[in-house]
Amino acid sequence: MARDRLAKELVKMLRLIGFIAVALPFLEIAGFVWLGGKLGVFLTLVWVIGAMLAGLALLRHTGLQAVGRLRAALAEGREPGHSIIDAACFAAAAILLIIPGFVSDALALILLLPATRHWLLRRTAAHFETRVYRSPSGTGGTLHGEFTVVPEDDNGPAQPDGKAPPRIKDDRKIIDVD
Repeated sequence: MARDRLAKELVKMLRLIGFIAVALPFLEIAGFVWLGGKLGVFLTLVWVIGAMLAGLALLRHTGLQAVGRLRAALAEGREPGHSIIDAACFAAAAILLIIPGFVSDALALILLLPATRHWLLRRTAAHFETRVYRSPSGTGGTLHGEFTVVPEDDNGPAQPDGKAPPRIKDDRKIIDVD
């Protein structure tokens, strides 16, 4: 069942990528005609060349910076997920800036926003958490240890101040492994 869901998500993503790959050139041409008519040829060329140079600089700068952050995260024993997502967003934004056009530049600027990167990080982390907690049975892996299934209505042990710990509302079952 999990494989079927994963296959459906993959097909959905491939369809979206295919649609964007077909639609983007038409949108870029329309953007050139519309905004190029408003700005003029000279400013349009300045915009396209400036965006291309900014994309090249961003790709070079963030590539080196991403490697450093990844090494630091691994050296400190932290999960490098945030560094990887940031690096992927910056690289995609740089490539979109290199592609001539106003629509790709707008998409690049959206990817550069911190809110967009945090949203992508949360979406990616939720996907990987789901795959870990809901792995299909019969995969051959065995985990030896003691565990306690925490009922939905149980708030768990009280904290030192006497309050119950906050619960995350989620559709996954929470299992505490001792």
